[in-house]
Amino acid sequence: MLAVYKFGGASVKDAEGVRNITKIVEEAVKPLVVVISAMGKMTNAFEELTGFYFNKEKDLCQQKKQEILNYHKSIVENLFGDASGSPGFNYMSELLEQRLNQEPSRNFDFEYDQIVSFGEMFSTKIVADYWTSSDIGNMWVDVRTVIKTDDLYRDSNVNWELTSELVTKTFSFNKENIYITQGFLGGTLSNLTTTLGREGSDYSAAIIGYVMKADAVTIWKDVPGILNADPRWSTNAVKINELSYNEAIELSFYGAQVIHPKTLKPLQNLDIPLHVKSFIKPENNGTVIWDRSGISENVPVYILKRNQVLLTVSPHDFSFIMEDRLIDIFTIFSRYRIKMNLMQNSALNFTACFDDNRQLDVLLEDLQKTFVVRYNKGVDLLTIRQYTDEAIKKMTSNREVIDSQITRKVARFVLR
Repeated sequence: MLAVYKFGGASVKDAEGVRNITKIVEEAVKPLVVVISAMGKMTNAFEELTGFYFNKEKDLCQQKKQEILNYHKSIVENLFGDASGSPGFNYMSELLEQRLNQEPSRNFDFEYDQIVSFGEMFSTKIVADYWTSSDIGNMWVDVRTVIKTDDLYRDSNVNWELTSELVTKTFSFNKENIYITQGFLGGTLSNLTTTLGREGSDYSAAIIGYVMKADAVTIWKDVPGILNADPRWSTNAVKINELSYNEAIELSFYGAQVIHPKTLKPLQNLDIPLHVKSFIKPENNGTVIWDRSGISENVPVYILKRNQVLLTVSPHDFSFIMEDRLIDIFTIFSRYRIKMNLMQNSALNFTACFDDNRQLDVLLEDLQKTFVVRYNKGVDLLTIRQYTDEAIKKMTSNREVIDSQITRKVARFVLR
């Protein structure tokens, strides 16, 4: 039996977390490939660092870099007793220093991938060194040398043929029965770092699981499994015990945070079960996604996306929104790599809801060349799958509904 485990940032946010996942790995069936994300909220911290570096704000860059190093150093000292206990961390610290001393290019997405990737490199180096010091045999792998991608920075596409060849060759289990590697990252043919999209570590585990024909892939979270609502804003969330691949893909498409949208496809293709379990209570069953029908629990599933932009465009010349106009609109959205989370059109209007990000101003400027543009910022997009009248009333009462879209299985509302 071959298993792939993926541990998210919350599972390794401190030294106690590292000790906890170590226990889980020690008790796991081998052989095992372990994929680990950046520690805690370090991806967010590295994103801030990238912004300071790219904008040449040297004092802020130095301050943020030191915060990041101090955070990791405190974990190293707790695990090993002193800062020199993890040679891998100290080596990566030197590489980060060298990278930040270089002049940034004019390509923000490229710089993002080169710098944010240090989060995963730090975490896996520290954990691998800790396992070695604890006499747990393991082999550290730089995933950028095996998951090969194009150069679409921040959302790269996998070169499946080359990746399959390299993954099979690298994860051979000739010497060790545990491999540790990074999530989220890939590498171009020129060995430049890429990333697979935010929260892409789940996808990394699925890629490796698919190529290795794993018996199962397990994602370890700080929740009991997949819930019917985010426990951060719903105190009555219910755990779903089983999901079909189709339902899981639908939920991820609508914005559910538990599973990355790209994760399910390779696993479904080979019928590999995906388990979502709690690293806090690893003995519990969690949720399994596999070849079955629908959702095991007959409850509404709520997905809430905050900080959205609701935008409506209309042609200047009062012409209909037909195929040619839709092509123009989609081309502009694609140009700035903005994913529409909801869309609908009438004779004279096209409306889309999407994440508010740093591309909004250039998107608006481009659209206004051809269309009249109206928009609202700071709205919420609520999706209810398996909705009931009671569920809709509960979630929309005392909120202004400024747009809605209801189909047979899904009700969606833009709320203010």
